[in-house]
Amino acid sequence: MGRTPSAPVLSTRTLVVAMCVGIYLLVHGLRGETAPQPSANQAHTPPAAQTAHPASTAARPDAPGKPAPHPPSLRTSDRNGDRSRSEPVRLRIPAIGVDAPVMKLALDAAGTLQVPPVEKAGFAGWYAKGPAPGEAGTAVVAGHVDTPSGRAVFYSLGALGKGSLVEVARQDRRTAVFKVDAVEVYPKKTFPSRKVYGSTAAPQLRIITCGGGYSKKSGYLGNVVVYASLAAIR
Repeated sequence: MGRTPSAPVLSTRTLVVAMCVGIYLLVHGLRGETAPQPSANQAHTPPAAQTAHPASTAARPDAPGKPAPHPPSLRTSDRNGDRSRSEPVRLRIPAIGVDAPVMKLALDAAGTLQVPPVEKAGFAGWYAKGPAPGEAGTAVVAGHVDTPSGRAVFYSLGALGKGSLVEVARQDRRTAVFKVDAVEVYPKKTFPSRKVYGSTAAPQLRIITCGGGYSKKSGYLGNVVVYASLAAIR
């Protein structure tokens, strides 16, 4: 498949808000229960020659309030991965017990990435204007950590370890298998959009949910992001 049609700029700031706003209502459901959060051991390991955090140099976080750049993941190629596009239908993460149907996500009129509706808290959502899992580029999946009624599909995402496998079943009856490279958590105001959505030649996967602490006034304070690379298509 060739390049995908151009899409509106995806604002990471509004993405974070869309995923996390209103979740302060969870106090009526989970009564203060906190989802697992990533540790330093789950983060990317910087090269020995670098002392700065990997998000502070080549992948510097965006300034607070600054819209994210046009995600390079929207521009696909056939250089690596599948030469044909096949949409995801189910996502499995055996290490944390996730086995979820996948629905399509789009941008709303304001350019904000939508998320699955609350009544579909058990669904993972795939950004359908970007690459499909297994295509060259960065496929983006998002979902809820919890809802007012209880835990949601990605409640345990922050506990996922490096090397864990993510399996994406597709319409072509093949499965794209990804290996987790890192799991990191970022505050909303310094979400590193270039790092998360950065252009890649090889097939990559990002899984995003809410995290980073919780405030009754503001809801979740940030996002948990899983970085994974294609290991096989079987």
